[in-house]
Amino acid sequence: MSDLPNCPKCGSEYTYNDGTMNICPDCAHEWSADAVTESGDDTKVIKDANGNLLQDGDTVTVIKDLKVKGSSLVVKVGTRVKNIRLVDGDHDIDCKIDGIGAMKLKSEFVKKA
Repeated sequence: MSDLPNCPKCGSEYTYNDGTMNICPDCAHEWSADAVTESGDDTKVIKDANGNLLQDGDTVTVIKDLKVKGSSLVVKVGTRVKNIRLVDGDHDIDCKIDGIGAMKLKSEFVKKA
């Protein structure tokens, strides 16, 4: 039997591994195989695009132009974001960006500064 975890989105047991990502064929959800929970804690390990461990209060840099949903604003490549907070969910970084305001970002689009 497979030792892969069930899909966190739909609970399917038919997940498979593709490199560093686990994939669910039922709902097409993809998640990092490295994003495991630490023993004893329910704290999720969140890594940036380069694989560096992120923590609350870190400063990160955006590595891709990101459109702001519902607005014509764009977060440009190289934008530094200070004092991040890690949260649960698909967008796992909560922050404030100068000139834009409060936002949630995905850790795969930032690198630790």
